[in-house]
Amino acid sequence: MRPRFARPPSPARGEGTDGVGPYVVDFACVRLRLVIEIDGGVHGRDDVVLRGALRQTEIEALGWTVVRFTNDTALGEPWRIDDAIRDRARVLGLL
Repeated sequence: MRPRFARPPSPARGEGTDGVGPYVVDFACVRLRLVIEIDGGVHGRDDVVLRGALRQTEIEALGWTVVRFTNDTALGEPWRIDDAIRDRARVLGLL
């Protein structure tokens, strides 16, 4: 669980974010080497898709698994994120 902040977390200040290598990611579980990324509307733009694919390839080259969800899924069906975390733990024999 993340710490509570007096003001909302700000990625610009490095709050409420996790890092993998040189990248700031939405969520990282070190034990599972799992990154969860939440893609908002801007992720539909071609340039953002290309940058995201390159970034994901580089994160995976560091030994991490990246799972992406749309913002709509994260907000409307958050259990899918829980399922992805549990699935990764099962793959690693931790559940």
